[in-house]
Amino acid sequence: MPLHKILVVDDSATERFFFAELLSKNGYQVVTAENGAEAVTMATSEQPDLILMDVVMPGQNGFQVTRAISRDPGTSHIPIIICTSKSQETDRYWGMKQGARDYVVKPVDPKDLLTKIRACET
Repeated sequence: MPLHKILVVDDSATERFFFAELLSKNGYQVVTAENGAEAVTMATSEQPDLILMDVVMPGQNGFQVTRAISRDPGTSHIPIIICTSKSQETDRYWGMKQGARDYVVKPVDPKDLLTKIRACET
């Protein structure tokens, strides 16, 4: 199923802008959230086709939000790609255990990220 709308969750305005520019230039509609609580609300109300999730955020971290979204029957169908500076293998393992479809370490290689997004379309 083709992806059209992507929710970008990151507390950094710079990162949100980077992802929004990259994705919109590649034909995706982008909505954004700057914290975990907003991400849960937006996932429910916007029903995006995919979520790019930061981990280190104030309040709920991205692992907690990924778990909440992936376990909620109303949003569990939405694939989540974690995009974070947390590069340890244990972080990757934990993110995948919370329900993420994939895991990308910042700084993100745009081509690599787009490949991972397209892989979620199948």
